[in-house]
Amino acid sequence: MFSRFSRNIAFTCVLNDVAATTAAFVLAFLIRLWAGQDDWQRAGPIHLFRLYLPVLLAAVVIFPLLGYILGAYKQVELRRPREIATDIVKMAALGLLTLFSALFLLQGHFVSRSFLFLFAVLQFLFLGTSRWLLLIGGTWLRSRPEQRRHFIIVGSGNGAAEVATLLEAGERFGLSLLGFIHIGNEPPTSPAGLRRAYSVLPKEQLVKMLHNRIVDEVVFAVEKEELLELEPLMQQCEQEGVRIRIQLDFLPKGFSHIFVEHLAHVPLLTLASTPQNDFALLFKRTVDVILSILSLVVLSPLFLFLALLVKLTSKGPVLFRQIRCGLGGRQFVLLKFRSMVVDADELLADLSALNEAEAPLFKMRNDPRCTKLGRWMRMFSMDELPQLWNILRGDMSLVGPRPPLPQEVEQYQPWQRRRLRMRPGLTCLWALEGRSQLRFERLTRLDLLYIDNWSVWLDLKILIKTIPTVLSGRGAH
Repeated sequence: MFSRFSRNIAFTCVLNDVAATTAAFVLAFLIRLWAGQDDWQRAGPIHLFRLYLPVLLAAVVIFPLLGYILGAYKQVELRRPREIATDIVKMAALGLLTLFSALFLLQGHFVSRSFLFLFAVLQFLFLGTSRWLLLIGGTWLRSRPEQRRHFIIVGSGNGAAEVATLLEAGERFGLSLLGFIHIGNEPPTSPAGLRRAYSVLPKEQLVKMLHNRIVDEVVFAVEKEELLELEPLMQQCEQEGVRIRIQLDFLPKGFSHIFVEHLAHVPLLTLASTPQNDFALLFKRTVDVILSILSLVVLSPLFLFLALLVKLTSKGPVLFRQIRCGLGGRQFVLLKFRSMVVDADELLADLSALNEAEAPLFKMRNDPRCTKLGRWMRMFSMDELPQLWNILRGDMSLVGPRPPLPQEVEQYQPWQRRRLRMRPGLTCLWALEGRSQLRFERLTRLDLLYIDNWSVWLDLKILIKTIPTVLSGRGAH
């Protein structure tokens, strides 16, 4: 389906879930208020609704936010009923758990327990019923003849056949293919592999078709050399207010995000192969700031303990500072608890022949430069804890490709440099698979896999899975 249609469906589902949560909350309050007035089952009086408003505001934020993190709003129109039901159960269960936990931690004792029970039951019921009615109503609305959108495809090659196949698959969403406009001197033929036969007309017939049929959109699926020749047809569509879409098969492959932005009045076609959702990235940064501050405060006794151990067990500074490459290759000073002798960098050249990792990395299982305490800290990644300060500063993120050394970046192949296009992280996808044991090409491909599939939910899963991996010490040296 068209991406804008998917976004509209997702936004509608968010509004639906907000309305369902509000309705469940208000109805639960009214039932509990009635029970308290009639002393039903010895239910006591309940506080005024204005005291419950902060809880309601928290609820209408928590449930849609969790739905976004869980991916419950992603391509909803393509999901099966069972998948939608699973999403709703996850949203409701996690949302209620989060809300109840927040009330417990914030000591919200004024909130009636019987009210919370009613709200939990009604929330499951209202979320499921409203989402089901929304999808049923949407399907019925799109099936109405006046709601269908009719398409003509200009072109009859492989690109046109691919677009036609997708339009046929979208018939249940109200998409209807009328036919093809043939370009070129060869005899017109209908693309093979379609469900039904369509008329294939010469380009001179497009204007007549626009006037004699209901045509909402015209898709140009032709070679880039043919686009200039078709400019008069595009102008005709523009004059008559018919929407135009142009297939971009001739653009370079590998770009997962293609969109148009305006620089003042100048339209620019933008191609990107990294995440472009500014709101999701802002949320990622917000989580980084909040969790790094909390971690620095909570772990401050551990920081002092490790700093003291480093100072007492070996000569040199407590912290090790090293230049690393961050987002886009920007250099920053990375912080670690010192786990090696002071002159470790000078000794590296003498150990290069003993490298157990694939270039450009250097890894050595029994590196003689490590101190006894350093080996223990590196096994459980405790030497990395000062990077929480790098995260707070914005040099790094909690999750992302590990920051490389500048001399390593100089040896990168062109395709490997794309791992620099995401803010580096404290943990990453390949840290779950083998940490220090992976070959460089494998860990790079895992970093690119993370970039291509990034989501807030993926970050959360990596963070959760990192904890047992680090505590076990598996794969670290």
